[in-house]
Amino acid sequence: MTDTELKGKVEAALEEIRPFLQSDGGDIALLSIEDGTTVKVQLEGACVGCSVNQMTLKSGVEMTIKKHAPQIERVINIEA
Repeated sequence: MTDTELKGKVEAALEEIRPFLQSDGGDIALLSIEDGTTVKVQLEGACVGCSVNQMTLKSGVEMTIKKHAPQIERVINIEA
């Protein structure tokens, strides 16, 4: 899979989860994909500093990204 294809799959995953984040006043941005296995994202809006954002990141975002792109091993939130 090319980097462009992988980025498309990750973006599709984020589009799938974005409405849930936006309903809580937040959002998410893709920062980078490193070595084809690590996705760096940034939670935005109400998601910043939210006590459940780590749970959201692991259970929601990471699970959804891995469903679209199984080769992704981890998702890291980069604080603004």
